[in-house]
Amino acid sequence: MTSQTNSGTGITTVYKVTGMTCGHCEGSVSQEVSAMAGVTSVKAVAATGLVTVVSAGPLDDEAVRAAVDEAGYELAGRA
Repeated sequence: MTSQTNSGTGITTVYKVTGMTCGHCEGSVSQEVSAMAGVTSVKAVAATGLVTVVSAGPLDDEAVRAAVDEAGYELAGRA
């Protein structure tokens, strides 16, 4: 299984984030990652810790890590 796919709608990358426990957590992570340049869609799921990001181009993992840190959570890496 790959953590990054390229489709007609952009590049989809799935990240593992630790510390999310509720809908508020999902919203915080989604808001910070959505603010990144090129990001078109974010779906965070606290139950699994997975954050699916669709972007116009490849994202810098360190920039994603900084956004997740800003939300108060930890990026464990790509899922």
